[in-house]
Amino acid sequence: MPEKDPDFMNVQDVDPDIIVDLKYATTDNFTGKVIYDFTTAVSRTGTVKKLGVASQLLKEQGYRLKIWDAFRPVTAQQKLFNVVSDTRWVAKPNPNFSHQKGVTFDLTLTDLAGNEIPMQSGFDDFTGKAVRDYPRTDEQEKYYQILLQAMTQAGFVGYDGEWWDYRDSDMDSYGPKQVDPNLYAHD
Repeated sequence: MPEKDPDFMNVQDVDPDIIVDLKYATTDNFTGKVIYDFTTAVSRTGTVKKLGVASQLLKEQGYRLKIWDAFRPVTAQQKLFNVVSDTRWVAKPNPNFSHQKGVTFDLTLTDLAGNEIPMQSGFDDFTGKAVRDYPRTDEQEKYYQILLQAMTQAGFVGYDGEWWDYRDSDMDSYGPKQVDPNLYAHD
């Protein structure tokens, strides 16, 4: 049996309070199909440790993180790109980019009970509502800033095209690498 690569880890190993709802492991995504054969959110170990810092900052304020996507195999990226080949919304398959090398999270805020906080759009909204400079209500702005500040303080940068997308500020220090997220699942 293959062994775990120590360069990757399960996000719930850094904080079991992080909620994992990988949208591409379900039909609740823009393709309407199950893309992943796994339900475990994994990313680069250093990136996951930063996520743990953000999670702690948010818990101190009465919130939790919910992960919609983490490491994404290149084969899965190809399936997504086959459905939507508009690079404003879906990147071309590239093992040295973003989710495909394990340095990016798609995420949102929840309350401590796990209920999603109302944000400016849902996940994978392919309209102008997704962009970071979309006009938000005062309530949406409050929650957007809480999430942004925690993620920035922990060492992430937000992608302008998607309010839910946060990349490790050290992403360029990681090279391409593929793993099987099923190896990191908890029994």
